[in-house]
Amino acid sequence: MPLWSSPTPSIGGTVRRLLRRPMRRIFGWYCCPLLLFLGALVWSCAIFAPIVALAQTADKIKVVASTSDLAALAAEVGGDRVQVEYLVGGDQEPHFAQAKPSYLLKLQRAELLIIVGLLFEGRWLTEAGRNRPSLVSQSGNPRIQPGASGYFDASRYVEILEIPKPPVVPNSQPLGNPYYWLDPENGRTIAQALAKKLSEMRPHDASYFEDRFQAFSKHLSDAESAWDAEMKPYRGRKVATYQRSWSYLLKRFQLKSVGEIEPQPGIPPSRSHTTDVIDLVRRENVKVILVEPYFELNTPNAIARQTGAEVVIMPSSVGGAKGASDYFQLLDHDLAVLSRALQSQP
Repeated sequence: MPLWSSPTPSIGGTVRRLLRRPMRRIFGWYCCPLLLFLGALVWSCAIFAPIVALAQTADKIKVVASTSDLAALAAEVGGDRVQVEYLVGGDQEPHFAQAKPSYLLKLQRAELLIIVGLLFEGRWLTEAGRNRPSLVSQSGNPRIQPGASGYFDASRYVEILEIPKPPVVPNSQPLGNPYYWLDPENGRTIAQALAKKLSEMRPHDASYFEDRFQAFSKHLSDAESAWDAEMKPYRGRKVATYQRSWSYLLKRFQLKSVGEIEPQPGIPPSRSHTTDVIDLVRRENVKVILVEPYFELNTPNAIARQTGAEVVIMPSSVGGAKGASDYFQLLDHDLAVLSRALQSQP
């Protein structure tokens, strides 16, 4: 009988059986311990990952800002060491915001409350009303009460414009113009003060907050150079505004406001006042009227028709327009809109 037809096992079959034995050891005998180890690893990740994430979140400083602008500055210097929320967005009229239950919940959790001050939020946040305590007081959070370490009034760190002399007109801005964040230099000083405050609250992160501020300050200096170049051709030009919210930005870039459509915050313009504004816009040869997105447009449009001026919608706060979602984007947006309007109206 030929060799290849022998019924005895071949050498190849023997080798295959020998190789199969260690494979059975690996995937047979050792299979259960290996699977148990991998299962325990997956289980521990599932159990402890949320705990680690929660611990990291818990270690962040809980910051609540009254406006989106102050929240944006806090986020710039706080980075991933803070959890920042705000109460009033850029698409709301901040003078007359309505307090909401969600505001109270945020205040109760806050470690740091940042306010504009100058009674800007007085009606709905910091001041008591008739037969009711302030919302800050209602929160019951001792860390953020006036005078506490977690109460940060940003107006203390800037030079305030238009402080009225007595007697103060009711419904006016009695302590001065509160729209100070629209001057980028004020943004810098507020950011520096916030970095110091956060460092006091978390001393082990002090160098992190200082580095964040220095990076913000450099970015701001670079941006200011570009903004100055963009606005230089229009120095001395005049505008009218819906209310007195643009004083800081106009002063910073050497522009002038001739007057406001709204005589006082929250007081609609009367027919006689509107007529006075029309005469003023004509007399001063004003070609641009600045209006925030949340104001009515009937009166500005009527003035524009009578004078040939252009109504320009421009947000004064972060989030007030698409693409203006941080401090730099807000100023980029506003100055681009303003320069285009001035360029088209020689």
